[in-house]
Amino acid sequence: MSIAAGVSLRQNPLAQLAEARANTDALFRIVHRKFLYDRPIPERHRIIFYIGHLEAFDWNLIARGLFGRETFHAEFDKLFAFGIDPVNGGLPQDQPEDWPHMREVNGYRDRVRSIVDHCLAEKFVSSTRALPLPSAEEIDLRLHVAIEHRLMHAETLAYLLHRLPLERKFVQPAASSPSAPPVEPNMVEIPAGTASLGKPRSKRAGFGWDNEFEEQRVKVPAFRIDAYEVTNGQFLEFVRAGGYDDRSVWNDSDWEWKERAGIRHPSFWTPAGDSFLLRTMFAERRLMLNWPVYVSHAEASAYARRAGKSLPTEAQWHRAAYGTPEGAERAYPWGEQSPNALHGNFDFLRWDPAPVNAHPAGRSAFGVHDMIGNGWEWTSTVFGPLPGFEPFSFYRGYSANFFDGRHFVMRGGASRTAACMLRRTFRNWFQAHYPFIYAGFRCVENGK
Repeated sequence: MSIAAGVSLRQNPLAQLAEARANTDALFRIVHRKFLYDRPIPERHRIIFYIGHLEAFDWNLIARGLFGRETFHAEFDKLFAFGIDPVNGGLPQDQPEDWPHMREVNGYRDRVRSIVDHCLAEKFVSSTRALPLPSAEEIDLRLHVAIEHRLMHAETLAYLLHRLPLERKFVQPAASSPSAPPVEPNMVEIPAGTASLGKPRSKRAGFGWDNEFEEQRVKVPAFRIDAYEVTNGQFLEFVRAGGYDDRSVWNDSDWEWKERAGIRHPSFWTPAGDSFLLRTMFAERRLMLNWPVYVSHAEASAYARRAGKSLPTEAQWHRAAYGTPEGAERAYPWGEQSPNALHGNFDFLRWDPAPVNAHPAGRSAFGVHDMIGNGWEWTSTVFGPLPGFEPFSFYRGYSANFFDGRHFVMRGGASRTAACMLRRTFRNWFQAHYPFIYAGFRCVENGK
């Protein structure tokens, strides 16, 4: 349930928006009703917040911000407007009784959707505010923002629901995990070349978030990169070898965080005797050794240092994924064909990972596997603006609020990433000490 990459929203914008709504509505139905006021991740809002947030965002962005519609519930417009940045220095202290009744939130949701749809279908303009009719380009832009914002939450809500106790969720049908032979880790030589980060600011470039502009061409010296993401099996060796106790491979901030939180293994693992179980979305199962390991940036960095390697820079990752020996860049690692299930684990096909070598059709031109889907990949690049960055006038803090030196760029996508966000220029980011996301990594060795 996602928007095909490159589809113009002008073809049927209401249908596209309805599809994204159906996606998030289905997620909330996974939760037993009485647990919608739970907070599965301490740093995040309670689940109830997100039911209101998705609608408040669309209201503030489209009905009020674009068509000038006067508010019918200013309190909810504000209450549900903003989420919480994980690990922001303090945990929220609100209680379930501080939030509105589900009946009120559902009523707000339904009325917002009705008005937003009316605005878009009838080009409604409030009779009390003489605003000019929005241009087709502005409607197109804000619809892209609204739909991708909702689809981003379809993924981040999966992180949240992943931490909800199993008995508080309705088990959903699952696509079978593809089979694959045992993984044989190796590294691939990437010759020197150029990585084209971002996109030019032109109509032909298509939609992008503010941090995707403008294009920056970066010269990348030769390097070697893991052909596959680091697996649970490889990371288990790091754990058993004492990697979490090796002070020399952790920087000061990461070590202090790890010690304060008592972290001794990935957050998706559960100790079971002398081994571990893996917490999937709807079950606890044996540790799948050929699946990618999901860890924080801090843990990934420590693993790489202990191996005598490093995390790739954003430019290195981009070069390995989209570059070619001839020097040109592809739209996707495998070529120009739109993403499909043969190329990787993405677009809501599965709830959980697949083996890192299960999608050979998705290999890059250099033979690097699984760079799109199956888990975001950490880079060593601090999240920041590309040259020529300009924030959206209607959403100035989307990226700029996180240019703080504490967030790191992630690239690639996960199993719950919509196809429209698998484009070459899309950039994701999180803080180094947030272990609850579907993010793995691979290592690099710089050329001599």
